[in-house]
Amino acid sequence: MKKILFSFLSLATLVASGQSNVYPAAKQSQPIAITGATIHIGNGQVVNNATVVMVDGKITAVGNNITIPTGAQRIDAQGKHVYPGLILSASNLGLVEISSVRASSDVREIGDLNPDVRSITAYNVDSKIINTLRSNGVLLANVVPEGGMVSGTSSIVQLDAWTPQDAAYKADQGIHINMPLLMASPNRRFGGGGGPNAQQPPADPVKEGLDRVEKLKTFFKQAKAYNAEGSHDETNLKFQAVKGLFDKSQKLYVHANTVKQMLVALDFVKEFGFDMVIVGGSDSWQIADLLKQNNVSVILNQMHSLPTAEDDDVDQPYKTPGMLQKAGVTFAINDEDEQNRGRNLMFNAGTAATYGLTKEQALQAITLNAAKCLGIEKQTGSIEVGKDANIIISDGDILDMRTSQVTDAFIQGRKIDLNDKQKQLNERYLKRYGLKQF
Repeated sequence: MKKILFSFLSLATLVASGQSNVYPAAKQSQPIAITGATIHIGNGQVVNNATVVMVDGKITAVGNNITIPTGAQRIDAQGKHVYPGLILSASNLGLVEISSVRASSDVREIGDLNPDVRSITAYNVDSKIINTLRSNGVLLANVVPEGGMVSGTSSIVQLDAWTPQDAAYKADQGIHINMPLLMASPNRRFGGGGGPNAQQPPADPVKEGLDRVEKLKTFFKQAKAYNAEGSHDETNLKFQAVKGLFDKSQKLYVHANTVKQMLVALDFVKEFGFDMVIVGGSDSWQIADLLKQNNVSVILNQMHSLPTAEDDDVDQPYKTPGMLQKAGVTFAINDEDEQNRGRNLMFNAGTAATYGLTKEQALQAITLNAAKCLGIEKQTGSIEVGKDANIIISDGDILDMRTSQVTDAFIQGRKIDLNDKQKQLNERYLKRYGLKQF
Protein backbone atom coordinates (compact mmCIF):
# COMPACT_ATOMS: atom_id res chain seq x y z
CA MET A 1 0.00 0.00 0.00
CA LYS A 2 2.87 2.37 0.87
CA LYS A 3 4.49 1.67 -2.51
CA ILE A 4 1.25 2.43 -4.33
CA LEU A 5 0.79 5.68 -2.38
CA PHE A 6 4.41 6.69 -3.05
CA SER A 7 4.00 6.02 -6.80
CA PHE A 8 0.82 8.08 -6.90
CA LEU A 9 2.44 11.01 -5.08
CA SER A 10 5.47 10.84 -7.37
CA LEU A 11 3.22 10.93 -10.43
CA ALA A 12 1.24 13.86 -9.00
CA THR A 13 4.47 15.76 -8.31
CA LEU A 14 5.76 15.09 -11.84
CA VAL A 15 2.52 16.27 -13.42
CA ALA A 16 2.34 19.35 -11.23
CA SER A 17 5.94 20.46 -11.72
CA GLY A 18 6.46 19.90 -15.44
CA GLN A 19 6.38 22.96 -17.71
CA SER A 20 5.28 25.30 -14.90
CA ASN A 21 7.40 28.04 -16.49
CA VAL A 22 5.63 27.81 -19.86
CA TYR A 23 2.61 30.08 -20.15
CA PRO A 24 0.51 31.63 -22.94
CA ALA A 25 1.92 34.50 -24.97
CA ALA A 26 0.52 38.01 -24.84
CA LYS A 27 -1.52 39.43 -27.70
CA GLN A 28 0.50 40.62 -30.70
CA SER A 29 1.47 44.23 -30.03
CA GLN A 30 3.52 45.18 -33.10
CA PRO A 31 3.71 44.11 -36.76
CA ILE A 32 5.97 41.13 -37.47
CA ALA A 33 7.67 40.47 -40.80
CA ILE A 34 9.29 37.12 -41.64
CA THR A 35 11.72 37.74 -44.48
CA GLY A 36 13.82 35.78 -46.96
CA ALA A 37 12.02 32.49 -46.43
CA THR A 38 10.72 29.72 -48.65
CA ILE A 39 7.00 30.07 -47.95
CA HIS A 40 4.74 27.06 -48.40
CA ILE A 41 1.31 28.65 -48.77
CA GLY A 42 -0.58 25.45 -47.93
CA ASN A 43 -2.67 25.39 -51.11
CA GLY A 44 0.04 23.83 -53.25
CA GLN A 45 1.97 27.04 -54.00
CA VAL A 46 5.54 27.76 -52.91
CA VAL A 47 7.10 31.25 -52.96
CA ASN A 48 10.88 31.52 -52.70
CA ASN A 49 12.80 34.31 -50.96
CA ALA A 50 9.50 35.75 -49.80
CA THR A 51 8.08 37.80 -46.94
CA VAL A 52 4.99 37.38 -44.80
CA VAL A 53 3.64 40.20 -42.62
CA MET A 54 1.45 39.74 -39.55
CA VAL A 55 -0.52 42.63 -38.00
CA ASP A 56 -2.98 42.31 -35.08
CA GLY A 57 -3.04 38.53 -35.39
CA LYS A 58 -3.83 38.50 -39.11
CA ILE A 59 -1.77 37.92 -42.25
CA THR A 60 -1.70 41.24 -44.12
CA ALA A 61 0.82 40.53 -46.88
CA VAL A 62 2.68 37.56 -48.38
CA GLY A 63 4.94 37.25 -51.41
CA ASN A 64 7.92 39.01 -53.01
CA ASN A 65 8.64 42.75 -52.96
CA ILE A 66 6.47 43.31 -49.88
CA THR A 67 6.50 46.69 -48.13
CA ILE A 68 7.25 46.10 -44.46
CA PRO A 69 5.32 48.33 -42.02
CA THR A 70 7.26 50.92 -40.05
CA GLY A 71 8.28 49.64 -36.63
CA ALA A 72 7.77 46.00 -37.52
CA GLN A 73 9.78 43.29 -35.82
CA ARG A 74 11.85 41.55 -38.49
CA ILE A 75 12.65 37.84 -38.38
CA ASP A 76 15.36 36.79 -40.81
CA ALA A 77 14.34 33.36 -42.13
CA GLN A 78 16.88 33.16 -44.95
CA GLY A 79 17.35 29.49 -45.83
CA LYS A 80 14.39 28.43 -43.66
CA HIS A 81 10.89 27.21 -44.52
CA VAL A 82 7.64 28.84 -43.44
CA TYR A 83 4.43 26.79 -43.20
CA PRO A 84 0.86 27.22 -42.00
CA GLY A 85 0.37 25.86 -38.48
CA LEU A 86 -0.37 22.14 -38.60
CA ILE A 87 -3.82 20.89 -37.64
CA LEU A 88 -4.59 17.67 -35.73
CA SER A 89 -7.99 16.72 -37.15
CA ALA A 90 -9.24 14.34 -34.43
CA SER A 91 -7.69 13.82 -31.01
CA ASN A 92 -8.39 13.21 -27.33
CA LEU A 93 -5.85 15.91 -26.49
CA GLY A 94 -6.60 17.53 -23.14
CA LEU A 95 -9.17 14.84 -22.32
CA VAL A 96 -6.71 12.01 -21.62
CA GLU A 97 -3.36 12.65 -19.95
CA ILE A 98 -2.20 9.16 -18.98
CA SER A 99 -4.48 6.48 -20.37
CA SER A 100 -3.63 3.98 -17.60
CA VAL A 101 -4.51 6.51 -14.87
CA ARG A 102 -8.27 6.68 -14.69
CA ALA A 103 -8.31 9.98 -12.81
CA SER A 104 -6.55 11.69 -15.73
CA SER A 105 -9.06 10.50 -18.33
CA ASP A 106 -12.28 12.43 -18.98
CA VAL A 107 -12.99 11.38 -22.55
CA ARG A 108 -16.23 9.38 -22.39
CA GLU A 109 -19.66 9.47 -20.78
CA ILE A 110 -21.99 6.59 -19.92
CA GLY A 111 -24.97 6.00 -22.19
CA ASP A 112 -25.42 5.48 -25.92
CA LEU A 113 -26.78 8.84 -27.11
CA ASN A 114 -24.80 11.78 -25.71
CA PRO A 115 -24.86 14.60 -28.29
CA ASP A 116 -25.06 17.15 -25.46
CA VAL A 117 -21.65 16.15 -24.07
CA ARG A 118 -19.25 19.02 -24.87
CA SER A 119 -15.55 18.19 -25.10
CA ILE A 120 -14.54 21.83 -24.51
CA THR A 121 -15.87 21.73 -20.93
CA ALA A 122 -13.42 18.94 -20.03
CA TYR A 123 -10.46 20.21 -22.05
CA ASN A 124 -7.34 20.59 -19.90
CA VAL A 125 -5.27 23.54 -21.11
CA ASP A 126 -2.44 22.50 -18.76
CA SER A 127 -1.92 19.10 -20.39
CA LYS A 128 1.80 18.35 -20.72
CA ILE A 129 1.16 16.87 -24.16
CA ILE A 130 0.07 20.21 -25.63
CA ASN A 131 3.51 21.77 -25.53
CA THR A 132 5.15 18.74 -27.16
CA LEU A 133 2.75 19.15 -30.07
CA ARG A 134 3.52 22.85 -30.43
CA SER A 135 7.23 22.04 -30.57
CA ASN A 136 6.48 19.93 -33.64
CA GLY A 137 4.41 22.60 -35.38
CA VAL A 138 0.89 21.48 -34.40
CA LEU A 139 -1.01 24.64 -33.44
CA LEU A 140 -4.67 23.57 -33.69
CA ALA A 141 -6.49 20.39 -32.69
CA ASN A 142 -10.01 19.02 -32.90
CA VAL A 143 -10.81 17.66 -29.43
CA VAL A 144 -13.16 14.69 -29.73
CA PRO A 145 -15.15 12.80 -27.05
CA GLU A 146 -15.42 9.02 -27.22
CA GLY A 147 -17.83 6.24 -26.28
CA GLY A 148 -21.43 5.31 -27.05
CA MET A 149 -23.08 5.54 -30.44
CA VAL A 150 -23.27 9.34 -30.28
CA SER A 151 -20.17 10.41 -28.37
CA GLY A 152 -20.84 14.13 -28.15
CA THR A 153 -19.69 17.43 -29.57
CA SER A 154 -16.12 18.25 -30.56
CA SER A 155 -14.44 21.64 -30.45
CA ILE A 156 -11.38 23.01 -32.24
CA VAL A 157 -8.80 24.51 -29.90
CA GLN A 158 -5.69 26.62 -30.39
CA LEU A 159 -2.80 25.31 -28.32
CA ASP A 160 -1.80 28.41 -26.34
CA ALA A 161 -4.41 29.41 -23.78
CA TRP A 162 -5.10 30.07 -20.12
CA THR A 163 -8.60 28.55 -20.03
CA PRO A 164 -10.80 26.30 -22.20
CA GLN A 165 -12.78 29.39 -23.18
CA ASP A 166 -9.58 31.10 -24.38
CA ALA A 167 -8.56 27.94 -26.22
CA ALA A 168 -11.82 27.54 -28.14
CA TYR A 169 -11.09 28.33 -31.80
CA LYS A 170 -14.46 27.01 -32.92
CA ALA A 171 -16.61 25.50 -30.19
CA ASP A 172 -19.17 22.72 -30.64
CA GLN A 173 -18.53 22.47 -34.37
CA GLY A 174 -19.32 18.80 -34.89
CA ILE A 175 -21.29 15.80 -33.64
CA HIS A 176 -19.46 12.46 -33.50
CA ILE A 177 -21.11 9.07 -34.02
CA ASN A 178 -19.56 5.61 -34.01
CA MET A 179 -20.91 3.44 -36.79
CA PRO A 180 -21.70 -0.15 -35.67
CA LEU A 181 -19.25 -2.73 -36.97
CA LEU A 182 -21.93 -4.55 -39.03
CA MET A 183 -19.92 -7.76 -38.92
CA ALA A 184 -18.80 -10.34 -36.38
CA SER A 185 -16.08 -8.91 -34.19
CA PRO A 186 -12.80 -10.79 -34.64
CA ASN A 187 -12.16 -10.38 -30.91
CA ARG A 188 -15.28 -12.26 -29.81
CA ARG A 189 -14.73 -15.74 -28.37
CA PHE A 190 -17.35 -18.32 -27.64
CA GLY A 191 -17.02 -20.85 -24.85
CA GLY A 192 -17.56 -24.55 -25.44
CA GLY A 193 -19.67 -27.00 -23.53
CA GLY A 194 -23.07 -26.47 -21.96
CA GLY A 195 -24.37 -25.21 -18.68
CA PRO A 196 -25.94 -21.91 -17.63
CA ASN A 197 -22.66 -19.96 -17.91
CA ALA A 198 -21.82 -21.06 -21.44
CA GLN A 199 -21.51 -18.15 -23.90
CA GLN A 200 -24.09 -18.14 -26.65
CA PRO A 201 -23.30 -17.08 -30.22
CA PRO A 202 -24.34 -13.45 -30.76
CA ALA A 203 -27.35 -12.45 -32.80
CA ASP A 204 -26.82 -11.57 -36.45
CA PRO A 205 -24.28 -8.70 -36.15
CA VAL A 206 -25.50 -7.06 -39.35
CA LYS A 207 -29.13 -7.01 -38.17
CA GLU A 208 -28.02 -5.95 -34.73
CA GLY A 209 -26.00 -3.08 -36.20
CA LEU A 210 -28.72 -1.96 -38.59
CA ASP A 211 -31.21 -1.90 -35.72
CA ARG A 212 -28.90 0.51 -33.90
CA VAL A 213 -28.62 2.63 -37.04
CA GLU A 214 -32.42 2.81 -37.27
CA LYS A 215 -32.51 3.88 -33.63
CA LEU A 216 -30.12 6.68 -34.50
CA LYS A 217 -32.17 7.74 -37.53
CA THR A 218 -35.26 7.89 -35.33
CA PHE A 219 -33.38 10.14 -32.94
CA PHE A 220 -32.42 12.52 -35.76
CA LYS A 221 -36.00 12.58 -37.10
CA GLN A 222 -37.30 13.51 -33.66
CA ALA A 223 -34.57 16.12 -33.25
CA LYS A 224 -35.43 17.64 -36.63
CA ALA A 225 -39.09 17.92 -35.67
CA TYR A 226 -38.21 19.36 -32.25
CA ASN A 227 -35.88 22.02 -33.67
CA ALA A 228 -38.45 22.96 -36.34
CA GLU A 229 -40.88 24.03 -33.61
CA GLY A 230 -40.87 27.65 -32.54
CA SER A 231 -41.09 27.08 -28.79
CA HIS A 232 -41.15 24.21 -26.32
CA ASP A 233 -42.77 23.56 -22.98
CA GLU A 234 -39.73 21.56 -21.94
CA THR A 235 -36.12 21.80 -23.13
CA ASN A 236 -34.52 18.71 -24.64
CA LEU A 237 -30.75 19.19 -24.44
CA LYS A 238 -29.97 16.23 -26.68
CA PHE A 239 -32.18 17.52 -29.50
CA GLN A 240 -30.85 21.05 -29.09
CA ALA A 241 -27.26 19.82 -29.32
CA VAL A 242 -27.73 18.56 -32.91
CA LYS A 243 -29.64 21.59 -34.21
CA GLY A 244 -26.64 22.75 -36.23
CA LEU A 245 -26.58 19.55 -38.25
CA PHE A 246 -29.79 20.54 -40.02
CA ASP A 247 -28.64 24.02 -41.06
CA LYS A 248 -25.07 22.73 -41.69
CA SER A 249 -23.48 25.00 -39.10
CA GLN A 250 -22.22 21.74 -37.59
CA LYS A 251 -20.60 18.74 -39.26
CA LEU A 252 -21.47 15.11 -38.67
CA TYR A 253 -18.33 13.06 -38.05
CA VAL A 254 -18.91 9.35 -38.60
CA HIS A 255 -16.20 7.08 -37.24
CA ALA A 256 -16.07 4.20 -39.71
CA ASN A 257 -13.46 2.15 -41.54
CA THR A 258 -15.07 -0.58 -43.64
CA VAL A 259 -16.93 -0.10 -46.89
CA LYS A 260 -20.10 -1.52 -45.35
CA GLN A 261 -20.00 1.04 -42.53
CA MET A 262 -19.37 3.94 -44.88
CA LEU A 263 -22.18 2.93 -47.26
CA VAL A 264 -24.62 2.91 -44.35
CA ALA A 265 -23.25 6.29 -43.25
CA LEU A 266 -24.00 7.77 -46.67
CA ASP A 267 -27.70 7.19 -45.98
CA PHE A 268 -27.53 10.02 -43.44
CA VAL A 269 -26.38 12.38 -46.19
CA LYS A 270 -29.16 11.29 -48.53
CA GLU A 271 -31.92 11.28 -45.89
CA PHE A 272 -30.98 14.34 -43.80
CA GLY A 273 -28.59 16.29 -46.03
CA PHE A 274 -25.89 16.38 -43.36
CA ASP A 275 -22.43 17.80 -44.05
CA MET A 276 -20.51 14.59 -43.33
CA VAL A 277 -16.90 13.69 -42.64
CA ILE A 278 -15.71 10.08 -42.36
CA VAL A 279 -13.17 9.60 -39.55
CA GLY A 280 -10.92 6.59 -39.98
CA GLY A 281 -11.81 5.69 -43.54
CA SER A 282 -9.12 3.03 -44.00
CA ASP A 283 -11.17 1.44 -46.82
CA SER A 284 -12.33 4.78 -48.27
CA TRP A 285 -10.18 4.23 -51.38
CA GLN A 286 -12.61 1.52 -52.48
CA ILE A 287 -15.56 3.95 -52.71
CA ALA A 288 -13.68 7.18 -53.45
CA ASP A 289 -15.91 8.09 -56.42
CA LEU A 290 -19.04 7.66 -54.32
CA LEU A 291 -17.62 9.83 -51.55
CA LYS A 292 -16.78 12.50 -54.10
CA GLN A 293 -20.33 12.43 -55.54
CA ASN A 294 -21.80 13.00 -52.07
CA ASN A 295 -19.25 15.68 -51.06
CA VAL A 296 -18.09 13.57 -48.12
CA SER A 297 -14.63 14.34 -46.73
CA VAL A 298 -12.32 11.85 -45.02
CA ILE A 299 -9.98 12.10 -42.05
CA LEU A 300 -7.44 9.27 -42.33
CA ASN A 301 -6.73 8.46 -38.70
CA GLN A 302 -3.58 6.40 -38.78
CA MET A 303 -1.38 5.64 -41.79
CA HIS A 304 1.40 3.76 -40.03
CA SER A 305 -0.69 0.62 -39.55
CA LEU A 306 -1.69 -2.60 -41.24
CA PRO A 307 -4.54 -2.56 -43.79
CA THR A 308 -8.10 -3.33 -42.68
CA ALA A 309 -8.53 -6.46 -44.82
CA GLU A 310 -6.07 -9.36 -44.85
CA ASP A 311 -6.00 -9.51 -48.65
CA ASP A 312 -5.19 -5.79 -49.09
CA ASP A 313 -1.68 -4.71 -50.05
CA VAL A 314 0.43 -4.36 -46.92
CA ASP A 315 1.26 -0.76 -47.92
CA GLN A 316 -2.36 0.16 -48.67
CA PRO A 317 -2.59 2.69 -45.78
CA TYR A 318 0.35 4.57 -47.36
CA LYS A 319 -1.29 4.56 -50.81
CA THR A 320 -4.79 5.60 -49.74
CA PRO A 321 -4.12 9.38 -49.65
CA GLY A 322 -2.84 9.33 -53.23
CA MET A 323 -5.89 7.39 -54.39
CA LEU A 324 -8.27 9.84 -52.69
CA GLN A 325 -6.34 12.75 -54.18
CA LYS A 326 -6.71 11.27 -57.66
CA ALA A 327 -10.46 10.82 -57.14
CA GLY A 328 -10.87 14.44 -56.00
CA VAL A 329 -11.95 13.59 -52.45
CA THR A 330 -11.10 16.18 -49.79
CA PHE A 331 -9.11 14.39 -47.10
CA ALA A 332 -6.94 15.13 -44.10
CA ILE A 333 -4.16 13.07 -42.59
CA ASN A 334 -4.25 12.55 -38.82
CA ASP A 335 -2.19 10.81 -36.12
CA GLU A 336 -4.21 8.93 -33.51
CA ASP A 337 -1.39 6.68 -32.27
CA GLU A 338 -1.61 6.58 -28.46
CA GLN A 339 2.18 6.41 -28.24
CA ASN A 340 2.79 9.53 -30.36
CA ARG A 341 -0.27 11.54 -29.26
CA GLY A 342 -0.14 13.51 -32.54
CA ARG A 343 3.59 14.26 -32.60
CA ASN A 344 4.11 12.25 -35.79
CA LEU A 345 1.43 14.10 -37.75
CA MET A 346 3.85 15.66 -40.24
CA PHE A 347 5.76 12.42 -40.70
CA ASN A 348 2.54 10.57 -41.56
CA ALA A 349 2.07 13.17 -44.27
CA GLY A 350 5.69 12.69 -45.30
CA THR A 351 5.06 8.97 -45.82
CA ALA A 352 2.11 9.79 -48.10
CA ALA A 353 4.44 12.01 -50.12
CA THR A 354 6.33 8.91 -51.22
CA TYR A 355 3.20 6.94 -52.14
CA GLY A 356 1.39 9.09 -54.68
CA LEU A 357 1.23 12.62 -53.29
CA THR A 358 3.54 15.51 -53.99
CA LYS A 359 5.07 17.14 -50.91
CA GLU A 360 2.80 20.16 -51.23
CA GLN A 361 -0.27 17.91 -51.50
CA ALA A 362 0.89 16.04 -48.40
CA LEU A 363 1.36 19.35 -46.57
CA GLN A 364 -2.10 20.43 -47.64
CA ALA A 365 -3.53 17.27 -45.99
CA ILE A 366 -2.40 18.54 -42.57
CA THR A 367 -3.12 22.23 -43.15
CA LEU A 368 -5.72 23.56 -45.62
CA ASN A 369 -7.49 20.25 -46.25
CA ALA A 370 -7.65 19.61 -42.52
CA ALA A 371 -9.18 23.07 -42.10
CA LYS A 372 -11.76 22.24 -44.78
CA CYS A 373 -12.70 19.01 -43.01
CA LEU A 374 -13.23 21.00 -39.81
CA GLY A 375 -15.02 23.92 -41.45
CA ILE A 376 -12.40 26.55 -40.55
CA GLU A 377 -10.74 27.06 -43.94
CA LYS A 378 -11.83 30.73 -44.06
CA GLN A 379 -9.89 31.45 -40.87
CA THR A 380 -6.79 29.27 -41.16
CA GLY A 381 -5.02 26.43 -42.98
CA SER A 382 -2.98 28.50 -45.42
CA ILE A 383 -0.75 31.57 -45.46
CA GLU A 384 -3.11 33.95 -47.26
CA VAL A 385 -4.06 37.57 -46.66
CA GLY A 386 -6.93 37.96 -44.22
CA LYS A 387 -6.45 34.66 -42.42
CA ASP A 388 -5.25 34.20 -38.86
CA ALA A 389 -1.48 34.33 -38.50
CA ASN A 390 -1.02 30.68 -37.49
CA ILE A 391 2.48 30.12 -38.81
CA ILE A 392 5.54 27.97 -38.09
CA ILE A 393 9.18 28.36 -39.17
CA SER A 394 11.37 25.29 -39.65
CA ASP A 395 15.07 24.92 -40.35
CA GLY A 396 14.31 22.15 -42.85
CA ASP A 397 11.53 20.19 -44.53
CA ILE A 398 8.72 19.84 -41.97
CA LEU A 399 7.72 16.46 -43.47
CA ASP A 400 11.19 14.95 -43.08
CA MET A 401 12.14 13.78 -39.58
CA ARG A 402 15.84 14.19 -40.42
CA THR A 403 15.58 17.93 -41.04
CA SER A 404 12.31 19.02 -39.39
CA GLN A 405 13.20 21.48 -36.65
CA VAL A 406 10.59 24.07 -35.67
CA THR A 407 12.35 27.23 -34.49
CA ASP A 408 9.43 29.66 -34.22
CA ALA A 409 5.65 29.39 -34.02
CA PHE A 410 2.87 31.97 -34.03
CA ILE A 411 -0.78 31.53 -33.08
CA GLN A 412 -2.91 34.47 -34.21
CA GLY A 413 0.29 36.51 -34.42
CA ARG A 414 1.45 35.67 -30.88
CA LYS A 415 4.94 34.18 -30.75
CA ILE A 416 4.55 31.17 -28.49
CA ASP A 417 7.01 29.46 -26.17
CA LEU A 418 8.29 26.20 -27.70
CA ASN A 419 9.67 24.78 -24.47
CA ASP A 420 8.15 21.53 -23.21
CA LYS A 421 8.60 18.76 -20.66
CA GLN A 422 10.67 16.59 -23.02
CA LYS A 423 13.10 19.43 -23.76
CA GLN A 424 13.39 20.17 -20.04
CA LEU A 425 14.22 16.54 -19.30
CA ASN A 426 16.77 16.52 -22.13
CA GLU A 427 18.48 19.59 -20.69
CA ARG A 428 18.34 18.13 -17.19
CA TYR A 429 20.22 14.97 -18.09
CA LEU A 430 22.66 16.71 -20.41
CA LYS A 431 23.56 18.81 -17.37
CA ARG A 432 23.64 15.81 -15.04
CA TYR A 433 26.13 13.86 -17.14
CA GLY A 434 28.08 16.78 -18.59
CA LEU A 435 27.01 16.06 -22.16
CA LYS A 436 26.70 18.44 -25.10
CA GLN A 437 23.65 18.98 -27.31
CA PHE A 438 24.23 17.68 -30.83
